[in-house]
Amino acid sequence: MNVRGANPQDIPELVRLREILADRMAQDGSYPIESEWQEAYAESLKDRLGSLDTAVYVVDAPEEGLAACGIGLIFEPFPGPSLPDGRYGYIQGMTTDPRHRRRGHSRSIMVSLLQWYRDSGIRRVDLHATSDGEPLYREFGFVDDGYPSLTWRDRS
Repeated sequence: MNVRGANPQDIPELVRLREILADRMAQDGSYPIESEWQEAYAESLKDRLGSLDTAVYVVDAPEEGLAACGIGLIFEPFPGPSLPDGRYGYIQGMTTDPRHRRRGHSRSIMVSLLQWYRDSGIRRVDLHATSDGEPLYREFGFVDDGYPSLTWRDRS
């Protein structure tokens, strides 16, 4: 299996995989799905592919399209006691098409993402996991960090 960096031609497939993930996340909890997000997502991918703070890795499907993808982002808030340079990573959009699951695609993408973070000097990486993905992430050493994950959403 070959993990490669995504290119602009992959954007329609990346949007399709994100739709699959959004539906799965909605099954696990109260994850709201807004309407008409796909175009903004595609534009953001177009703008950020190849930037220093974003890594998008994919595995091609044997036929056409993509079997799986994962996105790594680097954020830079203020430095602090646990992050002297302030930078940390966030993994978003880890998705495998249901037709291609249980073949090691997500594992291979995760290896590539974590190596990219190491090469970038990132010492902390966060993610939100579906119940399907949580066991894999725990195998890579992801743990509950002791602080509650809280979210505010403007409901107006």
